Amino acid sequence: MSSTIDQPRVVVIVGNPRPGSRTATAAQRVAERVAETIGAESVVHLAELAEIADELLAAEHPRADELRALVAGADVVVVATPVYKGAYTGLLKSFLDHFPGGHLRGVTAVPLVVSASPAHAVAGEVHLRPVLLEIGASVPVRSIALLEPQLTELDEALDPWFAEHAAVLLTARERALVGGAR
Repeated sequence: MSSTIDQPRVVVIVGNPRPGSRTATAAQRVAERVAETIGAESVVHLAELAEIADELLAAEHPRADELRALVAGADVVVVATPVYKGAYTGLLKSFLDHFPGGHLRGVTAVPLVVSASPAHAVAGEVHLRPVLLEIGASVPVRSIALLEPQLTELDEALDPWFAEHAAVLLTARERALVGGAR
């Protein structure tokens, strides 16, 4: 799958085990802002892994395979997770572990972590970024780390991150187009 120059594809993967979570709400907003930044009309798809949790460890996992194909065909993927015990969720790990190394080459990833404690804000950089790089995604921006109290004023909390990283997202998009990665 590839996108047209006019329509970059933005996909959201949410690793919260609760459907309809605050993590999903935050991820959707981040994806909308990423889409605005890179010139996409809208977010193509939001996938909550909680909805397919029953098949992630099964021998057959057609819905998970469809989501992996959607992610591999994206220009940008927002990978969102709450932080449990200082790390991203096992649900997200189960999903990501099925990508072969290098499979997401040409996909720009934006990690998003939601945590209760400022001490856990580093989980995106320390734990999630290395996995995304291993499976081939480009991660040219630092992870977005939101504390639970910031979820009530989401845009205000996101403004500094987007002010710092909007140009990097645009550059990553342009490089993918010029290099023919997508």
